[in-house]
Formats: sequence, structure tokens, C-alpha cells
Amino acid sequence: MMDEGNIAHWSRGITPVEPEPTRWVLPSEGPTDDSALVAIGGDLEPGTLITAYRMGLFPMPVPRRRIGWFSPDPRGIIPLGGLTISKSLRRSLRRFDVTQNRAFTEVVVNCADPRRPSGWINRSIIDAYETLHRMGWAHSVEVWENDRLVGGLYGVRINGFFAGESMFHHATDASKVALVHLVDWFRETGGQLLDVQWTTDHLSSLGAIDVNRDEYLEMLKDAVESNSRKNDPPPSQ
Repeated sequence: MMDEGNIAHWSRGITPVEPEPTRWVLPSEGPTDDSALVAIGGDLEPGTLITAYRMGLFPMPVPRRRIGWFSPDPRGIIPLGGLTISKSLRRSLRRFDVTQNRAFTEVVVNCADPRRPSGWINRSIIDAYETLHRMGWAHSVEVWENDRLVGGLYGVRINGFFAGESMFHHATDASKVALVHLVDWFRETGGQLLDVQWTTDHLSSLGAIDVNRDEYLEMLKDAVESNSRKNDPPPSQ
């Protein structure tokens, strides 16, 4: 769990540290098939990751321990005014305690649980996003029940853009509660575009929709170039 010094970092509104430029030329073209894969190779250095997100790309491991760069068409997003909150979810919101950036590594490790279907988060991914977290780019939302971490999510924020990477739950509705709190924080701090990569039945039930890649890239450009500097959440409760 993060120490008090790190928790204080998030409450002061510190601007994320701009990384060294990537040494790779990342692709700007979209996928040529349904895989959403546009390139293989490169690295997971902070400069590569931030450049990729600004271009609409995100990484996932592919066979032979290589890095694949993906740009789905269509792209899943959650409109900030379109989150669907059921009556049962409203009850769950009162059941849990929620914090931000207090247990980032624990959240990512839970998302990486190899017992999960289609798990893709490996040690290299964990290490890369821990680095982004220390630099102020990656954030987590944690959901607690009786001091036990039972759900959460993590992702990357660049000005008015948030790229949701993964979520998990060990209690009913815990990941949904994390998403509700993420949307509330994001809206209150100048957020514009919440990216969820692909829509799933789970995310669609919460209000996720598909947009075509060209529309997504226009929205992305506006969001990452916005002047919002309210990137950091309030102190964890």
C-alpha cells in the first residue's frame, strides 16, 4: 500500500512528469483486419506509452513475449453523461469504501490474476504502469469492504483523456462501484473522453458505446490537447 508521502503527492495537484521522447516511430494507420492490431515491437518505456496513448494506441502482449499495439475500430467509450446506474448498483455504492491511488500496485496485480479468463497483464506491463504511476500519469480507484480490497480499476490520464486499462472484483458490483467513482472524479476535474478500448456486455450495461476510429481520434485530439490540469484526485478518504 502507498505510504503517506505518496498519498500526499496526489492531493497537491502536481503536473505529471513529461517522459523522455520515445525512440520508436509508432504507426498512425488503423488496423487492416478485425484484430485491431496495428504493429508489433517497441518497448514499454514511459515516453513510448504516453506517445502511443496520444495517438490512440495501447499495448497488449502478443506471442513470443513481444508487444502488440492496438487501435480498435470501432472504439469503446463511456460518455460521461451516459453512465447507467441501476437501483442495485446505487445500493452497492453505499456498501463499500472507495479510495484513489492508495493501492495502485495491488489493483494492477489483481487485474493480472492468471486465473482470470483471457488474462494479458504480465510482469512487464505491471512494471511499466507502476512507473507511469510514480510519474503522475497512471491512476487507480480502489474499492474496500471491511479493509479488504475487493475491487478496483486503473488507467492512464492525459489532460481531458482517460484510458481505462483493466478492472477486477472479488465482491458483487465492486468493479462497477470503482467505475462510478472514476466517472465522478473525471467529470469534476475537466475530463472529456473516457476510453474503454472495446465494448463488452458488462460495459455496455453501464453505458459504453462504440464510435468509429476517425471520430474517436478527433475526440482524442481535443481531449489530450485540452488545457485541463486538474489531473490529480482529491486526498484518499
